[in-house]
Amino acid sequence: MKINKMIPVFLLMFFSLSLLFAQEVKMKSIFNGKNLKGWTVEPAENIWWKVEDGLLSVKNDPTKTGSTLWTKKKYKDFIVELDFLMGDGVVDSGVFLRSEKDQIQIGISGSLKRDMTASPYIPGKAYPVEAEGVPALLKNDDWNTMRIKLVDETYTVWLNGKEVMTYTSENMPEKGPVGLQLHPNNEMSIQFKNIKIGNL
Repeated sequence: MKINKMIPVFLLMFFSLSLLFAQEVKMKSIFNGKNLKGWTVEPAENIWWKVEDGLLSVKNDPTKTGSTLWTKKKYKDFIVELDFLMGDGVVDSGVFLRSEKDQIQIGISGSLKRDMTASPYIPGKAYPVEAEGVPALLKNDDWNTMRIKLVDETYTVWLNGKEVMTYTSENMPEKGPVGLQLHPNNEMSIQFKNIKIGNL
């Protein structure tokens, strides 16, 4: 009788663990550290994005033209994770989610003239919310890790392991690429590595 009573408990534990493992997201590298395979540069004539020693670097040209590096693949619900290192100048970069409409800021806001890292920027709405606790988390002279989870139209951002922002957008495309931004009319550089994505 004691064994029979233990079987349902064992099965419950087994299925709970199975469900936990099933929910783990398999992250896949989308930057090979050698070249820009799997990515598209806009404008097409790339003079900004370079790959060297496993790092993706971007820097404004003398005309201060901006650029976006897009994944060729489109994604629906996903988690994207990357490491970034602030470079020279006034860093104004970010991660685009499915289109240029929704962006997670990295660095100084051109309009607000202060750091808005991990906050969403939306044309017409500017920064509808501000990420919390960023000054204590952000490392200006070392590598930072950003993790963004997008489900339907809601995205959540973690900076260096701590959740700092959640926002629900409107009228987002159901599916689209992920982009990295080099803001125009600026003098700056930034580096990226360990760029991964997992479908949800």
